[in-house]
Amino acid sequence: MNKKQQAVGGIQWGRMLKKLNPYTIQKGFRYLKHYGPKEFWIRLHERFEPEEVPYGPWYEAYIPDAAELEKQKKHKFGYTPQISVAVPAFRTPEVFLRQMIQSLLDQTYPNWELCIANGSPEDTAMAAVLKEYSSRDRRICVRNLDENLGIAGNTNAALTMAGGEFVGLLDHDDLLAPNALYEIVKKLNEDRQLDVVYTDEDKVTTDLSEHFQPHLKPDFNLDLLRSNNYICHFFVARKSIVDKVGGFRQEFDGAQDHDFIFRCVEEASGRVGHVPEILYHWRTHKASTADNPASKMYAFEAGRRAIEAHLKRMGIEGEVSHTPDLGFFRVKYPVHGEPMVSIIIPNKDEKESLKACIESIREKTEYQNYEILIIENNSTSEEIFHYYKELSRDPKIRLLRWKKEFNYSAINNYGVHHAKGEYLLFLNNDVTVITPGWIKEMLGVCQRREVGAVGVKLIYPDNTIQHAGCVIGIGGIAGHMFVDMPANRTGYLHKASLLQDMSAVTAACMMMKRSAFEEAGGFTEKLSVAFNDVDLCLKVRKNGSLIVYDPYVQLYHMESRTRGAEDSEAKIRRFQEEIEYMRCQWIDILKKGDPYYNKNLSLTKWNYSLRPIRGMEKHGNKEK
Repeated sequence: MNKKQQAVGGIQWGRMLKKLNPYTIQKGFRYLKHYGPKEFWIRLHERFEPEEVPYGPWYEAYIPDAAELEKQKKHKFGYTPQISVAVPAFRTPEVFLRQMIQSLLDQTYPNWELCIANGSPEDTAMAAVLKEYSSRDRRICVRNLDENLGIAGNTNAALTMAGGEFVGLLDHDDLLAPNALYEIVKKLNEDRQLDVVYTDEDKVTTDLSEHFQPHLKPDFNLDLLRSNNYICHFFVARKSIVDKVGGFRQEFDGAQDHDFIFRCVEEASGRVGHVPEILYHWRTHKASTADNPASKMYAFEAGRRAIEAHLKRMGIEGEVSHTPDLGFFRVKYPVHGEPMVSIIIPNKDEKESLKACIESIREKTEYQNYEILIIENNSTSEEIFHYYKELSRDPKIRLLRWKKEFNYSAINNYGVHHAKGEYLLFLNNDVTVITPGWIKEMLGVCQRREVGAVGVKLIYPDNTIQHAGCVIGIGGIAGHMFVDMPANRTGYLHKASLLQDMSAVTAACMMMKRSAFEEAGGFTEKLSVAFNDVDLCLKVRKNGSLIVYDPYVQLYHMESRTRGAEDSEAKIRRFQEEIEYMRCQWIDILKKGDPYYNKNLSLTKWNYSLRPIRGMEKHGNKEK
């Protein structure tokens, strides 16, 4: 361990010791029991890793000031729908109830109503507070229920009170930011076709003294929603949609919002909007699922069933299981039939790398209907040709020769021209397969109607991450996520280990439908080395298909060992030309930002850290 690692370790231990108290010790034992010693140790280090940009000062610089809020109050929208905010209240502490109601009264957009279903008819203190506010402001409507109907029943009672064109869901002890409804209506004015809108959120301590754990979300991400209820709060849906899907269902209590969100977005058929602003504050309690994953196992089981019910409604086969991180799920999709998969591997010399790659394919592949096309590109070593001769005895392997200069795009297009497969698996010669059954896992995802391509988790030989999906804009054009993070860690909101949709993945190991490849026009041959896989993925996305990152397939990757460093004048010039091509071709997404990322996240880091904003310079955080 070097001095820097020792210093970081000392800081982490200091942070841990400061947070030790009877509750955190008890909580630690629960985590240890659930995860086991090895996984517990990994998560302990992740939990106390220092934030690169501290959220507290970031949040203070982020929130709109009084002048901005006043400006919003005076703004006149062309479309001013009423938003009904539905709240199921049950034994709500008076201070929480008052703060929740006040967060509505502080809204800069005035056309709202607050619909509170009171499931505590015996609570006279609650009744008095509710009467006080409802008599003060006619927008506050209260219905006192005869008895507690549970979270689903109480919410449905609040939903029946709603008279607005849109309905938003608010927990009885949570808070809306003062600009929450304003930002929602602004989004609806930008796109009148939207049926569903959701926002970003954070957590706040019970006494409101500290905001923490910001959840900065992507735009609608189907596979992420099947992995976790990432939408959660603040969720707003058109009232006609809510009426059609039928409100909350009691059999999903604990994950009733996940089930409800699935049914709403299914009915919305893609008309789902996202406001990338922190507009909802989720108050945490010591026993809440927000802070203690093991406290409500029934809720996580309900979440699993909610995903199963969604898949059944969509007519999709899939096996849903819990991951070690409770509340996060894996959907395993079966393979239908036995379509041919063509594995395309460009190669120049590098016998040992290619041999390790081929042997790992043979050892780890359970799926049998595949072929390997090795595209030989101007090798000079005798040993590689001896190895080719050895490989020629394998009926699954074909050797093709590309005699022109190296051009990754052209070489792979040439390989596809000769491939027999319905599915194309682009593979670098410097990777080795880790995961048994890797082709079946990728194929199960890629066969889905809406999917165009699937990428995987790639790991350096030192067991750190090389690729966990690509984000457009990182480092200027595009970059891999979680580079150099230990491979046994899961990262920000476990994103390194969740099946999810992304704008691009690396073609070092990427499976693509042949039909999607051909519709996109294949690899762009102007991009001979860099960004060709990103460009291809963006073309596939433009045609309406999804690019899926699948962390359940893992390979080791040496990265560009064959090609060598980008250090000559000609290579540097070519690289600049490829950057310029990407800037011209994909200027819209580069300007607007990656829809599967978030504008509040850094473009110079690859670990989902915050993007510093104006006003934070005094804290030493400045995005370059």
